[in-house]
Amino acid sequence: MIRLEDLWRTYEMGEQELHALKGIDEEISDGEYVAIMGPSGSGKSTLLNVLGCLDTPSSGRYCLAGEDVAGLSEVALAEVRLRRIGFIFQSFHLVPRLTALQNVELPMLFAGVAPAERRARAEVSLDAVGLAERVGHKPNELSGGQKQRVAIARSTVMDPGLLLADEPTGNLDSRSGGQVLDLLAALKAEGRTLLVVTHDPAVARRADRVLVLRDGEIVKRVAGDEVTDRGTLFDEVGVGADVGSAG
Repeated sequence: MIRLEDLWRTYEMGEQELHALKGIDEEISDGEYVAIMGPSGSGKSTLLNVLGCLDTPSSGRYCLAGEDVAGLSEVALAEVRLRRIGFIFQSFHLVPRLTALQNVELPMLFAGVAPAERRARAEVSLDAVGLAERVGHKPNELSGGQKQRVAIARSTVMDPGLLLADEPTGNLDSRSGGQVLDLLAALKAEGRTLLVVTHDPAVARRADRVLVLRDGEIVKRVAGDEVTDRGTLFDEVGVGADVGSAG
């Protein structure tokens, strides 16, 4: 589904260049669950933004489902983000004045789906994450775990094949975080592809594979079930306990 070839992302900082990604080569198959880890400034968020078509590479190729993203117009990229990619963020990104149901309806509103169908599909998505009784609640009436489940319902209501999550359990207690991880595992079982940026070894252990980034490069690839703790996993590549910072 995803193929990255010699992918670079460079930012101009005055007269200097900052290489956020350096020659990334990677293939991710349909239905894989991949965790991305690394210290602050390693390029995790940049990579996720490129994969989500929120940012464009400076050079190299990003092919999604066999299509070179660089060749797509802004309108086509917007359609990819709307229909083929779901986003889950640490801070939920819910609209405070809207109910849970209305928040989940938003992608369909942008897609021009009729009101009756929007409501029906949003109700199904909220029921799937265990929030059928919370459809009329606004974000300030929900717990952190409930907010994240609303965000997951919104991310899947357009039935995307690819889900991108940035620290999805970062603002949650262990119980709520476990519920979110169970939901992500269920989505993976449905055949969706998951890419999750995380600092938490417990999250990484759920993944099929873990990519470790440092200074914009993939420095290690391991199976999720090989993850024990950050220190033992990353000492040999020189990142040690720094893994776990955001960025």
